[in-house]
Amino acid sequence: MTTRTTRSRLSFGVVVLALYAGCRAITTVVLLAVLPRQVPSSMTGGADVPVTYWRFTALWDGEWYQRIALHGYPDTLPLGADGHVQQNPWAFYPLFPFASRALMRITGLDFPTAGSTIALLCGFGAAVLMGLLLRERIGDRAALVVVVLWASFPASVTLQLAYTESLAMLLLVGYLYALDRRRWLVATGVALLVGLSRPIAVPLGLVTLVVVVVRWRGRDRRPIGAREYAAMAAALVGCAVAGFLWPAIAWWRTGSRSAYPDTMAAWRGPGELEPFTPWWGTATWWLGDGWGPVVLLAVPVVIIAMVAGPWAAALRADLRAWSLAYPLYLAAVLDPFTSIVRYLIPLFPLLVPLTGAGWSDRRGTTWRRLLVRAVPLLVLFVVGQYWWTDTLWRFVPPTDYPP
Repeated sequence: MTTRTTRSRLSFGVVVLALYAGCRAITTVVLLAVLPRQVPSSMTGGADVPVTYWRFTALWDGEWYQRIALHGYPDTLPLGADGHVQQNPWAFYPLFPFASRALMRITGLDFPTAGSTIALLCGFGAAVLMGLLLRERIGDRAALVVVVLWASFPASVTLQLAYTESLAMLLLVGYLYALDRRRWLVATGVALLVGLSRPIAVPLGLVTLVVVVVRWRGRDRRPIGAREYAAMAAALVGCAVAGFLWPAIAWWRTGSRSAYPDTMAAWRGPGELEPFTPWWGTATWWLGDGWGPVVLLAVPVVIIAMVAGPWAAALRADLRAWSLAYPLYLAAVLDPFTSIVRYLIPLFPLLVPLTGAGWSDRRGTTWRRLLVRAVPLLVLFVVGQYWWTDTLWRFVPPTDYPP
């Protein structure tokens, strides 16, 4: 790498950091605006305790992460009167709460402060890697616009809350960046960290398979040696191991082979994991028997159309594959409800065709064309942040829908 290239990347990274800081400042204003409306409760530290900003950043799953940071994971699974496994910490991956525990011990901070600080810092790292990943494909201007839109998405509020979104995004973009550079062994190591932070190793494995096939098809132009074949195989194996790592650890600690799936089923309405089928019921419940199936079928068609055409050519095979594999994975494992907005955060590549920046000849990357599309989206996203924070994040006791 030349000195000029290094300086270019550094200066680009500084701009990304500055823009991302501005996005997080806006989110902080949104959080502070909603904060006075938060009713004190057990989730905020006690009904007679004033709600602070830091406590406000650790609601919902933040309570579980705090419990794990302080007490770890149980050796036995809690059972209800019906004999089924109840909700417990094994549903939550360990890398984020244990990193928070480490920071708490080093600094003396409480969990809400330590957890949200880690999330904030990881978000900065994810933004820089995302910008570097995109700039060679769509140019500096478009990459900056996409990062800003991603950092302003309605559920991007979680990027500075005591949640795993920022850490997962840092590892996700880091993995994609390693694949892009054909750093197979680095990708393998990142995949194992992904397996301890978020259940997204399976779709990443599909992306890796696509990249390996693309590399193999180009072997006439760039021959593949034995070491690279071994490294590619290691990346594929790394994703496979990452996909089973946390369920295997839960099995080892609790003695129950189905500890993780049984725990996840405790959060499902019917009390069991049902691939794909909950989407149909939810769609018809919200939109009726007429529009529900139509919208449900239209969503995958729209996603495929967004990434399959020439308007998304700059995404290349890896980001196209991720944009398809991740929604397919969500459809298979997720019960669609209020958390779906938060689960859309990793779909940052879709912002490229959405802003018209995905053409291979970069016809849509002039400032004028970018801003015509991006500014209305940015306004909509920032307004959406307030809606998400006030409607989904703010807890209304005694019970409420989770974000």
